[in-house]
Amino acid sequence: MMNLSIPFLLRQSFGALLIAALAGCASFSGLKPQSKLTTPEALGAAGSITYPADDWWTAYNDPKLNELIAAAVAGSPTMRTAQARLERAQSTIDVSRSALSPQLAADASSSRQRFSENFIYPPPFGGSWYTQNDARLNGSWELDLFGRNRAALDASIGTAHAAEADREAARVLLAARVASAYFNLAQTLEQRKVAEATLQDRMALEKLVAQRVGAGLDTNVELRQAQGNVPQTRQEIATLDEQIGIARHALAALAGAGPQAYDALTPGITERPALQLPATVPADLLGRRADIVAARWRVEAASRDIAVAKAEFYPDINLSAFIGFQSLGFTNWLSSASRVIGIGPAVHLPIFEGGKLRGNLRGKDADYDIAVEDYNAKLIDALRDVADQLTSTHSVETQWREQQDALAAAQSAYDLAQQRYRAGLSTYLTVLTAELNLEQQRKGAVGLKARRYALDVELARALGGGFHADAPAAQKTSSIK
Repeated sequence: MMNLSIPFLLRQSFGALLIAALAGCASFSGLKPQSKLTTPEALGAAGSITYPADDWWTAYNDPKLNELIAAAVAGSPTMRTAQARLERAQSTIDVSRSALSPQLAADASSSRQRFSENFIYPPPFGGSWYTQNDARLNGSWELDLFGRNRAALDASIGTAHAAEADREAARVLLAARVASAYFNLAQTLEQRKVAEATLQDRMALEKLVAQRVGAGLDTNVELRQAQGNVPQTRQEIATLDEQIGIARHALAALAGAGPQAYDALTPGITERPALQLPATVPADLLGRRADIVAARWRVEAASRDIAVAKAEFYPDINLSAFIGFQSLGFTNWLSSASRVIGIGPAVHLPIFEGGKLRGNLRGKDADYDIAVEDYNAKLIDALRDVADQLTSTHSVETQWREQQDALAAAQSAYDLAQQRYRAGLSTYLTVLTAELNLEQQRKGAVGLKARRYALDVELARALGGGFHADAPAAQKTSSIK
Protein backbone atom coordinates (compact mmCIF):
# COMPACT_ATOMS: atom_id res chain seq x y z
CA MET A 1 0.00 0.00 0.00
CA MET A 2 1.32 3.45 -0.99
CA ASN A 3 2.26 5.63 1.97
CA LEU A 4 1.16 9.21 1.31
CA SER A 5 2.55 11.82 3.72
CA ILE A 6 0.42 14.69 4.93
CA PRO A 7 2.64 17.37 3.24
CA PHE A 8 2.28 15.48 -0.05
CA LEU A 9 -1.50 15.37 0.34
CA LEU A 10 -1.55 19.08 1.14
CA ARG A 11 0.47 19.89 -1.95
CA GLN A 12 -1.79 17.74 -4.10
CA SER A 13 -4.88 19.35 -2.61
CA PHE A 14 -3.46 22.81 -3.20
CA GLY A 15 -2.65 21.91 -6.80
CA ALA A 16 -6.16 20.57 -7.42
CA LEU A 17 -7.66 23.67 -5.83
CA LEU A 18 -5.48 25.91 -8.01
CA ILE A 19 -6.51 24.07 -11.18
CA ALA A 20 -10.18 24.36 -10.22
CA ALA A 21 -9.74 28.04 -9.44
CA LEU A 22 -8.01 28.69 -12.77
CA ALA A 23 -10.83 26.89 -14.56
CA GLY A 24 -13.31 29.23 -12.93
CA CYS A 25 -11.33 32.40 -13.66
CA ALA A 26 -13.06 35.29 -15.38
CA SER A 27 -12.47 35.41 -19.13
CA PHE A 28 -11.99 38.40 -21.47
CA SER A 29 -12.82 36.46 -24.63
CA GLY A 30 -14.90 38.40 -27.15
CA LEU A 31 -13.72 41.80 -25.95
CA LYS A 32 -11.49 43.88 -28.24
CA PRO A 33 -11.29 47.41 -29.68
CA GLN A 34 -13.13 48.19 -32.91
CA SER A 35 -11.37 51.27 -34.33
CA LYS A 36 -8.43 51.18 -36.76
CA LEU A 37 -5.71 53.75 -37.33
CA THR A 38 -5.84 55.71 -40.58
CA THR A 39 -2.69 56.32 -42.64
CA PRO A 40 -1.85 59.49 -44.62
CA GLU A 41 -1.52 57.42 -47.79
CA ALA A 42 -5.11 56.25 -47.40
CA LEU A 43 -6.13 59.93 -47.43
CA GLY A 44 -4.17 60.74 -50.59
CA ALA A 45 -0.99 62.20 -49.06
CA ALA A 46 2.25 61.49 -50.92
CA GLY A 47 5.89 62.51 -51.06
CA SER A 48 7.85 64.75 -48.68
CA ILE A 49 8.99 68.35 -48.48
CA THR A 50 11.55 70.55 -46.79
CA TYR A 51 9.91 71.45 -43.51
CA PRO A 52 10.33 74.80 -41.75
CA ALA A 53 13.05 75.14 -39.15
CA ASP A 54 12.09 75.29 -35.49
CA ASP A 55 12.91 79.03 -35.58
CA TRP A 56 11.28 79.66 -38.95
CA TRP A 57 10.34 83.24 -38.03
CA THR A 58 14.02 84.31 -38.05
CA ALA A 59 13.92 84.11 -41.86
CA TYR A 60 12.13 87.49 -41.82
CA ASN A 61 15.26 89.14 -40.34
CA ASP A 62 13.14 91.11 -37.89
CA PRO A 63 14.81 91.35 -34.44
CA LYS A 64 11.64 92.69 -32.82
CA LEU A 65 9.61 89.71 -34.04
CA ASN A 66 12.30 87.35 -32.69
CA GLU A 67 12.19 89.17 -29.35
CA LEU A 68 8.40 88.99 -29.13
CA ILE A 69 8.25 85.26 -29.82
CA ALA A 70 11.03 84.56 -27.32
CA ALA A 71 9.19 86.62 -24.69
CA ALA A 72 5.92 84.82 -25.41
CA VAL A 73 7.45 81.34 -25.15
CA ALA A 74 9.23 82.28 -21.90
CA GLY A 75 6.43 84.22 -20.23
CA SER A 76 3.12 82.96 -21.54
CA PRO A 77 0.83 81.29 -18.96
CA THR A 78 -0.15 78.86 -21.73
CA MET A 79 3.42 77.56 -21.96
CA ARG A 80 3.81 77.36 -18.19
CA THR A 81 0.55 75.40 -17.98
CA ALA A 82 1.75 72.98 -20.68
CA GLN A 83 5.05 72.53 -18.82
CA ALA A 84 3.24 71.85 -15.54
CA ARG A 85 1.08 69.23 -17.26
CA LEU A 86 4.20 67.58 -18.62
CA GLU A 87 5.79 67.46 -15.17
CA ARG A 88 2.62 65.98 -13.70
CA ALA A 89 2.59 63.30 -16.41
CA GLN A 90 6.27 62.53 -15.83
CA SER A 91 5.64 62.12 -12.12
CA THR A 92 3.31 59.20 -12.84
CA ILE A 93 6.23 57.37 -14.47
CA ASP A 94 8.08 57.30 -11.15
CA VAL A 95 4.95 56.06 -9.38
CA SER A 96 4.38 53.30 -11.94
CA ARG A 97 8.04 52.29 -12.02
CA SER A 98 8.10 51.88 -8.24
CA ALA A 99 5.62 48.98 -8.51
CA LEU A 100 8.28 46.94 -10.34
CA SER A 101 10.79 47.18 -7.48
CA PRO A 102 10.89 45.52 -4.06
CA GLN A 103 9.45 47.67 -1.29
CA LEU A 104 10.95 48.11 2.16
CA ALA A 105 9.45 50.07 5.04
CA ALA A 106 10.20 50.48 8.75
CA ASP A 107 7.37 50.49 11.28
CA ALA A 108 7.45 51.02 15.03
CA SER A 109 4.68 51.33 17.57
CA SER A 110 4.22 51.47 21.31
CA SER A 111 0.90 51.28 23.12
CA ARG A 112 -0.11 51.11 26.77
CA GLN A 113 -3.11 48.83 27.34
CA ARG A 114 -4.92 46.61 29.81
CA PHE A 115 -5.19 42.99 28.67
CA SER A 116 -8.44 41.12 29.13
CA GLU A 117 -8.67 38.45 31.80
CA ASN A 118 -10.90 36.39 29.50
CA PHE A 119 -8.79 36.43 26.35
CA ILE A 120 -5.64 34.64 25.19
CA TYR A 121 -3.34 36.12 27.81
CA PRO A 122 -3.41 34.25 31.17
CA PRO A 123 -2.60 35.89 34.50
CA PRO A 124 -0.50 37.71 35.46
CA PHE A 125 -0.82 39.35 31.99
CA GLY A 126 -4.59 39.15 31.87
CA GLY A 127 -6.12 41.85 33.98
CA SER A 128 -2.89 43.90 34.06
CA TRP A 129 -1.53 46.97 32.25
CA TYR A 130 1.46 46.53 29.98
CA THR A 131 3.23 48.46 27.28
CA GLN A 132 3.23 46.60 23.95
CA ASN A 133 6.22 47.47 21.76
CA ASP A 134 6.75 46.53 18.14
CA ALA A 135 9.52 47.50 15.72
CA ARG A 136 10.10 45.77 12.40
CA LEU A 137 11.23 46.03 8.80
CA ASN A 138 8.53 45.02 6.32
CA GLY A 139 9.44 44.05 2.77
CA SER A 140 7.31 43.07 -0.22
CA TRP A 141 7.74 42.40 -3.91
CA GLU A 142 5.00 41.95 -6.49
CA LEU A 143 6.38 39.47 -9.04
CA ASP A 144 4.27 40.88 -11.92
CA LEU A 145 4.31 37.55 -13.73
CA PHE A 146 1.61 38.68 -16.17
CA GLY A 147 3.05 42.13 -16.93
CA ARG A 148 0.38 44.33 -15.35
CA ASN A 149 2.81 46.73 -13.69
CA ARG A 150 5.05 46.79 -16.76
CA ALA A 151 2.07 47.72 -18.94
CA ALA A 152 1.04 50.41 -16.45
CA LEU A 153 4.54 51.88 -16.68
CA ASP A 154 4.37 51.85 -20.47
CA ALA A 155 1.02 53.63 -20.30
CA SER A 156 2.51 56.31 -18.04
CA ILE A 157 5.44 56.76 -20.41
CA GLY A 158 3.06 57.12 -23.35
CA THR A 159 1.01 59.70 -21.47
CA ALA A 160 4.18 61.65 -20.63
CA HIS A 161 5.28 61.57 -24.27
CA ALA A 162 1.84 62.88 -25.25
CA ALA A 163 2.14 65.72 -22.71
CA GLU A 164 5.58 66.59 -24.07
CA ALA A 165 4.18 66.73 -27.60
CA ASP A 166 1.29 68.86 -26.31
CA ARG A 167 3.82 71.31 -24.90
CA GLU A 168 5.57 71.52 -28.28
CA ALA A 169 2.21 71.96 -30.00
CA ALA A 170 1.50 74.87 -27.66
CA ARG A 171 4.90 76.39 -28.49
CA VAL A 172 4.30 76.10 -32.25
CA LEU A 173 0.80 77.57 -31.97
CA LEU A 174 1.99 80.40 -29.72
CA ALA A 175 4.82 81.35 -32.08
CA ALA A 176 2.39 81.35 -35.01
CA ARG A 177 -0.13 83.46 -33.11
CA VAL A 178 2.53 86.02 -32.17
CA ALA A 179 3.78 86.21 -35.76
CA SER A 180 0.22 86.55 -37.09
CA ALA A 181 -0.59 89.29 -34.57
CA TYR A 182 2.68 91.04 -35.41
CA PHE A 183 1.97 91.06 -39.15
CA ASN A 184 -1.63 92.06 -38.48
CA LEU A 185 -0.33 95.10 -36.59
CA ALA A 186 2.07 95.85 -39.43
CA GLN A 187 -0.80 95.58 -41.92
CA THR A 188 -2.97 98.00 -39.94
CA LEU A 189 -0.07 100.47 -39.74
CA GLU A 190 0.38 100.17 -43.51
CA GLN A 191 -3.33 100.80 -43.99
CA ARG A 192 -2.99 103.93 -41.88
CA LYS A 193 -0.19 105.12 -44.13
CA VAL A 194 -2.46 104.59 -47.14
CA ALA A 195 -5.21 106.53 -45.40
CA GLU A 196 -2.76 109.35 -44.60
CA ALA A 197 -1.68 109.46 -48.25
CA THR A 198 -5.33 109.52 -49.33
CA LEU A 199 -6.00 112.34 -46.86
CA GLN A 200 -3.15 114.39 -48.31
CA ASP A 201 -4.45 113.77 -51.83
CA ARG A 202 -7.97 114.79 -50.88
CA MET A 203 -6.82 117.90 -49.05
CA ALA A 204 -4.78 118.93 -52.09
CA LEU A 205 -7.75 118.20 -54.34
CA GLU A 206 -10.03 120.24 -52.06
CA LYS A 207 -7.62 123.16 -52.37
CA LEU A 208 -7.55 122.79 -56.16
CA VAL A 209 -11.35 122.71 -56.41
CA ALA A 210 -11.59 125.82 -54.22
CA GLN A 211 -9.21 127.62 -56.59
CA ARG A 212 -11.28 126.55 -59.60
CA VAL A 213 -14.47 127.70 -57.91
CA GLY A 214 -12.84 131.05 -57.23
CA ALA A 215 -11.91 131.26 -60.91
CA GLY A 216 -15.44 130.42 -61.96
CA LEU A 217 -14.44 127.09 -63.47
CA ASP A 218 -16.34 124.89 -60.97
CA THR A 219 -19.41 125.22 -58.79
CA ASN A 220 -19.94 124.83 -55.05
CA VAL A 221 -21.30 121.33 -55.72
CA GLU A 222 -17.80 120.08 -56.60
CA LEU A 223 -16.37 121.99 -53.65
CA ARG A 224 -18.79 120.42 -51.18
CA GLN A 225 -17.99 116.97 -52.55
CA ALA A 226 -14.27 117.58 -52.13
CA GLN A 227 -14.75 118.97 -48.63
CA GLY A 228 -16.87 115.96 -47.57
CA ASN A 229 -14.18 113.47 -48.51
CA VAL A 230 -11.65 114.95 -46.06
CA PRO A 231 -13.49 114.24 -42.74
CA GLN A 232 -14.50 110.84 -44.09
CA THR A 233 -10.82 109.95 -44.48
CA ARG A 234 -10.02 111.31 -41.02
CA GLN A 235 -12.74 109.06 -39.64
CA GLU A 236 -11.09 106.06 -41.34
CA ILE A 237 -7.76 107.04 -39.74
CA ALA A 238 -9.41 107.19 -36.29
CA THR A 239 -10.87 103.72 -36.84
CA LEU A 240 -7.44 102.40 -37.84
CA ASP A 241 -5.88 103.97 -34.73
CA GLU A 242 -8.39 102.00 -32.65
CA GLN A 243 -7.46 98.79 -34.46
CA ILE A 244 -3.75 99.52 -33.98
CA GLY A 245 -4.23 99.90 -30.22
CA ILE A 246 -6.20 96.65 -29.99
CA ALA A 247 -3.56 94.82 -32.07
CA ARG A 248 -0.81 96.02 -29.70
CA HIS A 249 -2.82 94.85 -26.70
CA ALA A 250 -3.22 91.42 -28.33
CA LEU A 251 0.54 91.13 -28.81
CA ALA A 252 1.16 92.13 -25.20
CA ALA A 253 -1.29 89.48 -23.96
CA LEU A 254 0.41 86.79 -26.07
CA ALA A 255 3.77 87.79 -24.62
CA GLY A 256 2.38 87.65 -21.07
CA ALA A 257 2.80 91.40 -20.57
CA GLY A 258 0.49 94.28 -19.63
CA PRO A 259 -1.72 95.97 -22.25
CA GLN A 260 0.56 99.04 -22.59
CA ALA A 261 3.79 97.07 -22.99
CA TYR A 262 3.97 97.59 -26.77
CA ASP A 263 2.22 100.94 -27.21
CA ALA A 264 5.24 102.25 -29.15
CA LEU A 265 5.65 99.18 -31.36
CA THR A 266 5.52 100.09 -35.06
CA PRO A 267 6.52 97.06 -37.13
CA GLY A 268 6.79 97.23 -40.88
CA ILE A 269 6.31 94.52 -43.46
CA THR A 270 9.89 93.71 -44.45
CA GLU A 271 11.20 91.84 -47.45
CA ARG A 272 9.47 88.49 -47.59
CA PRO A 273 11.71 85.39 -47.87
CA ALA A 274 11.24 83.14 -50.86
CA LEU A 275 9.12 80.06 -50.24
CA GLN A 276 9.49 76.55 -51.56
CA LEU A 277 5.93 75.34 -51.80
CA PRO A 278 5.17 71.63 -52.10
CA ALA A 279 2.88 70.55 -54.89
CA THR A 280 0.96 68.07 -52.73
CA VAL A 281 0.27 67.36 -49.09
CA PRO A 282 3.27 65.40 -47.71
CA ALA A 283 2.82 61.87 -46.38
CA ASP A 284 5.55 62.29 -43.74
CA LEU A 285 3.52 64.89 -41.85
CA LEU A 286 2.92 62.46 -38.96
CA GLY A 287 6.19 63.08 -37.16
CA ARG A 288 6.15 66.82 -37.89
CA ARG A 289 2.85 67.81 -36.30
CA ALA A 290 3.06 67.81 -32.53
CA ASP A 291 -0.71 67.46 -32.16
CA ILE A 292 -0.71 64.28 -34.28
CA VAL A 293 2.27 62.86 -32.37
CA ALA A 294 0.50 63.57 -29.07
CA ALA A 295 -2.65 61.83 -30.32
CA ARG A 296 -0.60 58.83 -31.45
CA TRP A 297 1.09 58.53 -28.06
CA ARG A 298 -2.34 58.58 -26.43
CA VAL A 299 -3.33 55.66 -28.64
CA GLU A 300 -0.22 53.84 -27.44
CA ALA A 301 -1.01 54.64 -23.80
CA ALA A 302 -4.58 53.42 -24.28
CA SER A 303 -3.29 50.14 -25.70
CA ARG A 304 -1.13 49.67 -22.60
CA ASP A 305 -4.15 50.38 -20.40
CA ILE A 306 -5.89 47.48 -22.16
CA ALA A 307 -2.92 45.26 -21.29
CA VAL A 308 -3.26 46.35 -17.65
CA ALA A 309 -6.98 45.52 -17.69
CA LYS A 310 -6.30 42.08 -19.19
CA ALA A 311 -3.63 41.34 -16.58
CA GLU A 312 -6.28 41.93 -13.90
CA PHE A 313 -7.84 38.61 -14.99
CA TYR A 314 -4.72 36.70 -13.87
CA PRO A 315 -3.40 35.98 -10.37
CA ASP A 316 -1.34 38.47 -8.39
CA ILE A 317 1.59 36.85 -6.62
CA ASN A 318 3.38 38.82 -3.93
CA LEU A 319 6.30 37.93 -1.71
CA SER A 320 6.38 39.53 1.71
CA ALA A 321 8.76 39.31 4.66
CA PHE A 322 9.34 41.03 7.97
CA ILE A 323 11.92 41.06 10.74
CA GLY A 324 11.97 42.96 14.01
CA PHE A 325 11.36 42.92 17.74
CA GLN A 326 8.15 42.56 19.70
CA SER A 327 7.59 42.46 23.45
CA LEU A 328 5.47 43.44 26.41
CA GLY A 329 7.33 46.10 28.30
CA PHE A 330 10.66 47.74 27.53
CA THR A 331 12.93 45.47 29.56
CA ASN A 332 13.46 42.72 27.00
CA TRP A 333 12.24 44.55 23.89
CA LEU A 334 15.50 44.46 21.95
CA SER A 335 16.72 41.09 23.22
CA SER A 336 17.16 38.10 20.88
CA ALA A 337 14.21 36.40 22.53
CA SER A 338 11.92 39.18 21.29
CA ARG A 339 12.80 38.69 17.64
CA VAL A 340 10.00 38.15 15.11
CA ILE A 341 10.68 36.92 11.57
CA GLY A 342 8.30 35.94 8.82
CA ILE A 343 8.30 35.31 5.07
CA GLY A 344 5.76 33.94 2.63
CA PRO A 345 3.87 34.37 -0.62
CA ALA A 346 0.40 35.82 -1.13
CA VAL A 347 -1.80 35.00 -4.10
CA HIS A 348 -4.88 36.89 -5.25
CA LEU A 349 -6.94 35.16 -7.93
CA PRO A 350 -10.21 36.57 -9.32
CA ILE A 351 -12.78 33.83 -9.74
CA PHE A 352 -16.28 35.28 -9.54
CA GLU A 353 -16.31 39.06 -9.52
CA GLY A 354 -19.76 39.85 -10.90
CA GLY A 355 -18.51 41.16 -14.28
CA LYS A 356 -16.34 43.92 -12.82
CA LEU A 357 -13.21 42.90 -14.72
CA ARG A 358 -15.00 42.53 -18.05
CA GLY A 359 -16.68 45.88 -17.52
CA ASN A 360 -13.33 47.50 -16.80
CA LEU A 361 -11.77 45.94 -19.92
CA ARG A 362 -14.74 46.99 -22.05
CA GLY A 363 -14.21 50.54 -20.83
CA LYS A 364 -10.50 50.42 -21.72
CA ASP A 365 -11.36 49.11 -25.18
CA ALA A 366 -13.72 52.06 -25.59
CA ASP A 367 -10.98 54.46 -24.41
CA TYR A 368 -8.71 52.99 -27.06
CA ASP A 369 -11.38 53.46 -29.74
CA ILE A 370 -11.82 57.07 -28.62
CA ALA A 371 -8.05 57.67 -28.81
CA VAL A 372 -7.85 56.09 -32.27
CA GLU A 373 -10.74 58.13 -33.66
CA ASP A 374 -9.29 61.29 -32.10
CA TYR A 375 -6.01 60.51 -33.86
CA ASN A 376 -7.82 59.84 -37.15
CA ALA A 377 -9.73 63.12 -36.84
CA LYS A 378 -6.54 65.07 -36.13
CA LEU A 379 -4.81 63.45 -39.11
CA ILE A 380 -7.69 64.34 -41.42
CA ASP A 381 -7.77 67.91 -40.09
CA ALA A 382 -3.98 68.26 -40.43
CA LEU A 383 -3.97 67.13 -44.05
CA ARG A 384 -6.89 69.43 -44.83
CA ASP A 385 -5.12 72.27 -43.00
CA VAL A 386 -1.97 71.90 -45.12
CA ALA A 387 -4.00 71.53 -48.32
CA ASP A 388 -5.97 74.71 -47.50
CA GLN A 389 -2.81 76.74 -46.84
CA LEU A 390 -1.16 75.50 -50.04
CA THR A 391 -4.26 76.32 -52.10
CA SER A 392 -4.57 79.78 -50.59
CA THR A 393 -0.86 80.52 -50.95
CA HIS A 394 -0.80 79.58 -54.62
CA SER A 395 -3.92 81.68 -55.21
CA VAL A 396 -2.62 84.73 -53.36
CA GLU A 397 0.64 84.67 -55.33
CA THR A 398 -1.40 84.91 -58.53
CA GLN A 399 -3.60 87.63 -57.04
CA TRP A 400 -0.52 89.58 -55.95
CA ARG A 401 0.95 89.73 -59.44
CA GLU A 402 -2.35 90.85 -60.92
CA GLN A 403 -2.91 93.39 -58.18
CA GLN A 404 0.48 95.02 -58.78
CA ASP A 405 -0.51 95.62 -62.39
CA ALA A 406 -3.88 97.00 -61.30
CA LEU A 407 -2.23 99.36 -58.79
CA ALA A 408 0.15 100.71 -61.40
CA ALA A 409 -2.73 101.31 -63.79
CA ALA A 410 -4.83 103.05 -61.12
CA GLN A 411 -1.93 105.34 -60.16
CA SER A 412 -1.38 106.27 -63.81
CA ALA A 413 -5.09 106.92 -64.33
CA TYR A 414 -5.25 109.17 -61.27
CA ASP A 415 -2.21 111.17 -62.32
CA LEU A 416 -3.64 111.63 -65.81
CA ALA A 417 -7.09 112.60 -64.47
CA GLN A 418 -5.50 115.29 -62.27
CA GLN A 419 -3.51 116.68 -65.18
CA ARG A 420 -6.59 116.84 -67.39
CA TYR A 421 -8.65 118.41 -64.58
CA ARG A 422 -6.03 121.11 -64.01
CA ALA A 423 -6.05 121.80 -67.74
CA GLY A 424 -9.84 122.03 -67.80
CA LEU A 425 -10.14 118.99 -70.08
CA SER A 426 -12.15 116.79 -67.70
CA THR A 427 -14.64 117.15 -64.85
CA TYR A 428 -14.16 116.70 -61.10
CA LEU A 429 -16.19 113.49 -61.31
CA THR A 430 -13.46 111.92 -63.44
CA VAL A 431 -10.81 112.83 -60.86
CA LEU A 432 -12.97 111.55 -58.00
CA THR A 433 -13.58 108.25 -59.75
CA ALA A 434 -9.86 107.79 -60.42
CA GLU A 435 -9.04 108.71 -56.83
CA LEU A 436 -11.49 106.20 -55.38
CA ASN A 437 -10.10 103.46 -57.63
CA LEU A 438 -6.53 104.32 -56.58
CA GLU A 439 -7.51 104.20 -52.91
CA GLN A 440 -9.14 100.84 -53.40
CA GLN A 441 -6.06 99.45 -55.16
CA ARG A 442 -3.73 100.77 -52.46
CA LYS A 443 -5.81 99.11 -49.76
CA GLY A 444 -5.93 95.93 -51.80
CA ALA A 445 -2.15 95.96 -52.16
CA VAL A 446 -1.67 96.30 -48.41
CA GLY A 447 -4.23 93.57 -47.74
CA LEU A 448 -2.67 91.09 -50.16
CA LYS A 449 0.84 91.92 -48.96
CA ALA A 450 -0.18 91.20 -45.37
CA ARG A 451 -2.10 88.10 -46.37
CA ARG A 452 1.00 86.67 -48.02
CA TYR A 453 2.77 86.93 -44.66
CA ALA A 454 -0.22 85.55 -42.79
CA LEU A 455 -0.32 82.54 -45.11
CA ASP A 456 3.42 82.03 -44.63
CA VAL A 457 2.80 81.80 -40.90
CA GLU A 458 -0.20 79.50 -41.27
CA LEU A 459 1.66 77.20 -43.66
CA ALA A 460 4.63 76.99 -41.27
CA ARG A 461 2.22 76.14 -38.45
CA ALA A 462 0.28 73.61 -40.54
CA LEU A 463 3.55 71.87 -41.47
CA GLY A 464 4.46 71.49 -37.81
CA GLY A 465 6.30 74.74 -37.09
CA GLY A 466 9.68 73.02 -37.06
CA PHE A 467 8.66 70.28 -34.61
CA HIS A 468 10.22 66.87 -35.19
CA ALA A 469 9.69 63.89 -32.91
CA ASP A 470 12.96 62.18 -31.94
CA ALA A 471 11.17 58.82 -31.90
CA PRO A 472 7.87 59.45 -33.65
CA ALA A 473 4.94 57.66 -32.12
CA ALA A 474 3.66 57.48 -35.68
CA GLN A 475 6.18 54.69 -36.29
CA LYS A 476 5.06 52.59 -33.34
CA THR A 477 2.64 49.72 -33.67
CA SER A 478 0.30 48.94 -30.80
CA SER A 479 0.20 45.34 -29.65
CA ILE A 480 -3.60 45.11 -29.52
CA LYS A 481 -4.79 41.52 -30.02
